[in-house]
Order: sequence, then structure tokens, then C-alpha cells
Amino acid sequence: MSEMKKRWIALYVENQVGVLAKVSGLFSAKSYNLQSLTVGTTEDETVSRMTIGVESDDITFEQIKKQLNCMVEVIKVIDLTDVPLRMKELMFVTIADLDEAQMTEVFQIAQAMRVDVVDIGVHSVMLECKRTEHKHNDLVALLKKKFKNICVVRGGAVAIESISTECK
Repeated sequence: MSEMKKRWIALYVENQVGVLAKVSGLFSAKSYNLQSLTVGTTEDETVSRMTIGVESDDITFEQIKKQLNCMVEVIKVIDLTDVPLRMKELMFVTIADLDEAQMTEVFQIAQAMRVDVVDIGVHSVMLECKRTEHKHNDLVALLKKKFKNICVVRGGAVAIESISTECK
């Protein structure tokens, strides 16, 4: 059996009510676990693009792609797993119950990790991060180690095929 690994799919789908439910329903009906899912309209308002992250083996992943291709609302399925990508994830982190020294430390961490401070309270700071999943994991691990009261909200990754490989 092949190894389980993180895989990515981009779907172009009809921008209609219920399409997201049908796609996510396919995953739940087959007991596939969605790890990340983002959806947004494209330059054509009648078409949406979904970016889906799933951990699976080769056989299961091939089944997922075939089943998605069979859906009437799916226009195109693109396997992004081994394609050069530009990928970012949105994450907000609130760190609360901070004293003055800790507030200063949060600002230093934000500067070093290249994330934005977007809101400040009397004893709290909110960070907005638009980095890779790996960089976000590193930041969360650091903040959990240094501070007691953090709240993390993450959006799924958005990915697009890199254009810097076209001329090679």
C-alpha cells in the first residue's frame, strides 16, 4: 500500500447553490477527511475555484479525483500535489492576558516572523498572518510555548500554479 501524504486538488466548479455541499458530501460519504477547503469565485462570476487539501494514499487519491470528475457541476479537476505552487493560508492569532513585557515580546515575534499586528487591546494583541501552513505551524508552536492564552483561527490554503516555471 502506498504512503499517506498531503495532497492538493484545485476544482473549477459551477458557481451555484449546493455545489460546495455536494463536493463536501462526496468526501464525507466516502469517509475521506478534508484537511483544508477554500472556495472563491474566479474572474468568471459563474465559476468558483476550490482548493482542497487531503491526506491520502495514491489509490484513494485517484478515486477522489475520478469521483470529482464524474460530478456534473465540476468543470475541471487539477492535481496540484507535485506541481510548483504559490500557496498561502490566512490565520488570525489573539494572544491575551499579557503584561507590558509580554506585549513587547509579541511585537518582536510578529516583526521577526513577518506577520501583521492588526488589533491591540489593553492586555491583548491580534496578529494577521498570510504565510504557508508550515510557517503558521511554527508560529503557533512558538506562541503556545511562550504564552498561556492564545486563540487561533485558520482559513484553508489558497493555491495557484506557479508561472515562474513556464519559460524553462
